[in-house]
Parts: sequence; C-alpha cells; structure tokens
Amino acid sequence: MTTTILQVEDDPNDVYLFQHAMKKAGFTSPIQVASDGKQAIEYLDGKGKFADRKSFPLPGLVLLDLKLPYVMGLDVLKWIRQQPGVATVVVVLTASAQESDIASAYRLGANGYLIKPAEADKLQDMARAIKDFWLTQNTPPPEVPAERPAAFHPHRGDLPASHPAPINGQPFETYPTDKHSFI
Repeated sequence: MTTTILQVEDDPNDVYLFQHAMKKAGFTSPIQVASDGKQAIEYLDGKGKFADRKSFPLPGLVLLDLKLPYVMGLDVLKWIRQQPGVATVVVVLTASAQESDIASAYRLGANGYLIKPAEADKLQDMARAIKDFWLTQNTPPPEVPAERPAAFHPHRGDLPASHPAPINGQPFETYPTDKHSFI
C-alpha cells in the first residue's frame, strides 16, 4: 500500500533530516512537503498548483510543525478538522515542548504529538516508530464523502435545530432529564 505523507515544515534542514531518517526506516512512499501553513491548506484543499491529485494525492498522514510562516500549525490543524472531506491522521512534529502547545494540539484534534529530537539516531528511531505505527499498524479513518449531513459535525456546532445538542462531541437521540445524570 502506498501512503503519501505531507510534511508541513518550513526548515529545509529538518525536511532533509526527516526524509533521510524515513528512508533509513524503509519508507519508500512519497513524502510531499509544504513549507508553510498556507501551502499546507492549499495542498489539502487541492487548490492552485496542487489541483492535480495524481501528482499531489491526499496524504494518509500529515506531519505538522507548529511554528510556520503565513498560517501557524495550530490554525492549519483547526482548518483540517473543519473540512468534511479531509479525514486524515495528523501528527504534530515540532520542537515545541510547551504544555500549552501540546494541550491546544490535542484539543484541536491532533492524533499525536511528537517533539523533534536533536540527535540523528533518535530521529531515526522516531521515523521508524512513525512508519511502524502510523503507516503499518494503525487503521486510518475511512475516506469521507465531501458532502455530509450536518449531524456528522457535532464539534462544529452546525447541527440542525431539530437535532439534540451533542454531549462530549457525540450526538444522542435522547438525554437524561435528571440533572444529576451528568455528574
């Protein structure tokens, strides 16, 4: 199976080192690169120079840096999770170990958060782990049709008025009426 990775990274040295580590880990599928947040959104949206999906296929995995030009990584992540036709695995791969960045990334829907190691051998270990888990063992989300009913987007708050509000992001047919049922 061929799984394209979209590496969203503005530092060319980090791009080179990661791609080299992935080759050493035995990953042979394409790694596309977006050098800023705006370009990542255009790639995922299939706009402009990325309109040809044969040359720029939707990735099975997005590796997303946080500190990016034009559109920051957390804003890219937020955009991805708001798109009805983009159900891809997003793993933050960044130098930031700030708890606020980690919490924000998970709150916005990151599937994982990895801190870039400074040592080449640790980067190779991380690349091997990414290949083994996210690209080999993990079952990715199914392809999602571009148009879905609003009920599939409880996290965006666009449920029809006749539909009950979601609890913990999950729509329910009925809710408990006892006020202590939520405790």
